[in-house]
This record gives sequence, C-alpha cells and structure tokens, in this order.
Amino acid sequence: MKHLKSNMASALMTFVEVGHCGSLTKAAKSKSLTTGAISQQLLQLESNLGLQLLQRHSRGVTLTESGMLLHRVAVSSFEDIDNVLDSLKAQSQHSSEVRLKLTPSFAFKWLVPRLEGFHRLHPEIQIQTFAEGALVDHASNDYDLAIDYGELPYRDSNATLLLEESLLPVMSPTYLEQHDWLLERGAGNEPWSRVTLLHDAQPWDGAARDHEWAFWAKSHGLKFETEQGHFFNRTDMAMSAAEAGVGIALARQALIQDELESGRLVAPFSPIKANAGYFLLSHSSSKGSHFFSDWMMKQVIHPHS
Repeated sequence: MKHLKSNMASALMTFVEVGHCGSLTKAAKSKSLTTGAISQQLLQLESNLGLQLLQRHSRGVTLTESGMLLHRVAVSSFEDIDNVLDSLKAQSQHSSEVRLKLTPSFAFKWLVPRLEGFHRLHPEIQIQTFAEGALVDHASNDYDLAIDYGELPYRDSNATLLLEESLLPVMSPTYLEQHDWLLERGAGNEPWSRVTLLHDAQPWDGAARDHEWAFWAKSHGLKFETEQGHFFNRTDMAMSAAEAGVGIALARQALIQDELESGRLVAPFSPIKANAGYFLLSHSSSKGSHFFSDWMMKQVIHPHS
C-alpha cells in the first residue's frame, strides 16, 4: 500500500462509486458532492497513479482496462474492510451484552436480588435476562448462557453444576397451627392424607407431576398418596399458594430464604438433598459471558461477594 495516502484513499472511494454509477453526476449525488469536486478527485487520482482510469464522453464515463482492474480490486478491498469492521463491531457488542435464559422462579428468587452486585463490578456489561417459561430449552442456540434445573446426573454433559438443590416442606404459620401434628416426629402416614400438597408439576422435562413429593415421602420412609392437591407449572407459584395458607409446598431451599427469614413461611422439617440442581450452559466464549459465569459461581460459594 505504498501508493495509498489518506487523500488517495478518499479518491479511491469516489472512483469506486463512479464505477458503480457510470456517471459523475450520479456519483456526486450519491456522495453529496458537486460534480466538479468529483471530477477533481478523479483527475488527481489519475495523476498520482500515472494511469488513465476513465474515458469521459457525453453519455457519462466508462472504465479503461486499467480502471476496470483497479475498480475490481478496490471494491473487493473495501468489502473486506466492511466485513472486518462489522465482525469487530459484533464481537464488541457481544462481549458487552450477555443473553441469559433461565426459569422465572430462579430469576425472581435468586438472580435478580443479586444482580446489582454484578453491575457494580462490571458496569460495562449488560445482562439481557429472558425468563420465558417453566422449562428452559437448553438445546436452543439463541442465548449466551442458560441456567436450567434438572436431576443429577444432568442430561447435558457439557453443563456445569452451579448449585445443588435441597427440598423442604413449607407452609404458612397459620396452616402449621392447624396441623400441629407436623411438629411431632414419627406421626406416620395417615395424617398426611389430611393435608393439601402443593406441587411444582414441571420440575424438569419428563418428570412426573408429583415427582418431588413422591421423592420426599420415599426419603422419609413414608407411604401416602402424593398424587393429590394442587399442581402448578412453576415452583414459586406453589410457594405463593403455601404462603396464602392453601397447603404445604415442597420448596427449593435456594429460592425460599426471604420467606423463611420474614416468617411468611415456616419449615418444620429439615431439608433433604433433591438429587437435582441448577446447571449452567454456555454458547459463548465472550469476556462478558466469562465474567458473568465466574461471578455466579462465586455467589454460590460467597453469596455476599
């Protein structure tokens, strides 16, 4: 590029436009310049190169053999530059924007209360959160990161375990007063037939709608009808029903801390391992995704960092 000075680069762009238009007048209109200015740039370009690039005639201009060769190379070069700039721009935007897909329950109860901490650390990174449904379509490529809830071992071997979950029955204080036998150990199976179970009917794709309550009962050596009560497609809806005094919800411990600390819900039983957890999936290697993934992992270990 030893012949390409800054003013010549501008003249080359004008030359490319003239070649496209086949007319000085049309090129001048396209570039918002006068015809005289266009003509002067082209004459200067030909003078600098020592080549005749255009044949001027009454109907417009045509490219000489040298002009056609230069036009072809210049067009290709400018297209390459545009492509590189578009790619760099996309990479820059991609690194500063992270598209995150997760369930509404985990978004509202766990992530959103912590997000301000991430923004303080990385104000340049925008987190676009999509909490679209009770189940996360982990096979879709329309995200940078996803957080999905599933049983162990998880169906995608490339996923990273973010947080292993535990289950515990929760209810309103009033409901516990009405069913105070729950405070007695070894109450047996029969009293459980008198309570209303509240279910997350879709803990993950393919799970039975009473899976979590059946799992909890088996873990405690109990045999009672778990296919009864009210069913919801989101765990936070089941917890809200429990808070309203409708029955007993089998809550996920990571999502219930505020309700327990405030006393809106009570948990007379100890939590048990759910044999399930929240998994992090990535379709991006951008710095933004890396920073956010690293921050979330630290939140699990040190929640206030």
